[in-house]
Amino acid sequence: METTSVSFCTCTDTACPCHPSNHDKGCTLCIAKNLSQREIPSCFFKKAGGEKPTKDWYFEDFAALINNLNNEE
Repeated sequence: METTSVSFCTCTDTACPCHPSNHDKGCTLCIAKNLSQREIPSCFFKKAGGEKPTKDWYFEDFAALINNLNNEE
């Protein structure tokens, strides 16, 4: 299998089978996994900047990060 990377991918969990470097389906497997678990991909957290205020990747955790960042402004 030829591996493909996505140039904008900032995820460092290359051991994850859904990471784009481990298959030829781009971000599809990552997004599907995250949606099924009510999670947001790590690239969204990284793009939002700031320190993640929680240990998890759920929708609510992303909302808390955005809320924290908005409160800092």
